Amino acid sequence: MLSVQDNEAIARVGKGTPTGELMRRYWHPIAPTGELDERPTKAVRLLGEDLVLYRDRSGTYGLIDRLCAHRRVDLSYGIPEEHGLRCMYHGWMYDETGQCTEQPFEETVHPDGRFKEKVRLAGYPVQELGGLLFAYLGPQPAPLLPRWAQLVWPNSVREVCISELPCNWLQCQENSLDPIHNEWLHGYMGNVVRTGKHELSPGRGKHLKIGFDVFEHGIIKRRVEEGATEEDDDWKEGHPILFPHILLVGDEVKSTLQFRVPVDDYHTYHVSYYVWGAAPGGVAPTQKRVPYRYVPLKDENDRYIVDILFNQDYMAWVTQGPLARRDLEKLGESDKGIIMYRKLLKEQAEVVADGGDPMNTFRDPVANEAIALPMEHVKFLNRARNSYTLVEAGDPLDVDLINETMATWEGLRSDRATAGATASV
Repeated sequence: MLSVQDNEAIARVGKGTPTGELMRRYWHPIAPTGELDERPTKAVRLLGEDLVLYRDRSGTYGLIDRLCAHRRVDLSYGIPEEHGLRCMYHGWMYDETGQCTEQPFEETVHPDGRFKEKVRLAGYPVQELGGLLFAYLGPQPAPLLPRWAQLVWPNSVREVCISELPCNWLQCQENSLDPIHNEWLHGYMGNVVRTGKHELSPGRGKHLKIGFDVFEHGIIKRRVEEGATEEDDDWKEGHPILFPHILLVGDEVKSTLQFRVPVDDYHTYHVSYYVWGAAPGGVAPTQKRVPYRYVPLKDENDRYIVDILFNQDYMAWVTQGPLARRDLEKLGESDKGIIMYRKLLKEQAEVVADGGDPMNTFRDPVANEAIALPMEHVKFLNRARNSYTLVEAGDPLDVDLINETMATWEGLRSDRATAGATASV
């Protein structure tokens, strides 16, 4: 149980808060690249700041304050020009740094005036990687955008699923440190919802042991379920939680990075980044661009969708409230990973307060080329299933391409797998 003050210190992300300053040392995904192909401006709220993301006609991305410095209108309705974003109200234009570069009427009446040089909005760097646009809101020099291996996997196909969740980012990320929910939320409740049977669904087991280890990129979560041992990948390899807000689940066939991006203290922009890699010697089909979709959270009765895997998680996170009351918790043995993560979060915030670089700050381009991570090698690779499985509500995209990629693994699956095995999260 945390005090009210300690809970707010680790959960809130505004400027000047411990976690807010920590989060400003990281790059955050803010949009799929393809979204700006359809409309070149997008209103963005990140870490409590209201911004506009845009791509100008030269292809340069910018992320600047959303309101024009002149008369405070919303620049998400602005006009991307060859070099910058023009305010639609009076024509003022800004470049990707937030600097005002044109003031048409002022320049007409004062051709030698320098007023525009004195006008500047906040501007933040944006980079594209793997079909996502990432932003950095912290001090310069900015660290390198982490090139997690899944973001740069060659010979693969991808899908991006986005969920806009009305709750604080931390209750989403703490789910990653909670192995036991896999047994009950997904295995038991999921089976009740889908089949009416009050028992664990096939492929889920009772937890016998859980463990956690801090490693260079975060925390490794481990488990032993009934019928398994410490020689199985659930324990031997485990699932990496990448500090501060990413979970990796998967193997060589299918891998998922889940980003829990803080919009503000009460909202989270959740990005599920799926990658399907072709087998050695196989060739994945070409995607023209990485497809994306927004995930529905509720059904026609205004109830949270709970018959699909990740939507079960979203229900559990959101129903804890906009910002979970950790001062009212009663933690037990199953929560030691959550306690470890909260301690790590506090420690890394103190590193930032002392002027240091927190965990997963990369400044060496060689080390950042493709950051390999521990992954399970047996459980998913050997699944007796070789077609797309829907794990988030909505209509999936590029399913034929995904199935074509997964088919390259046929004949390479080990007979160690059990039919119907299901992903642990």
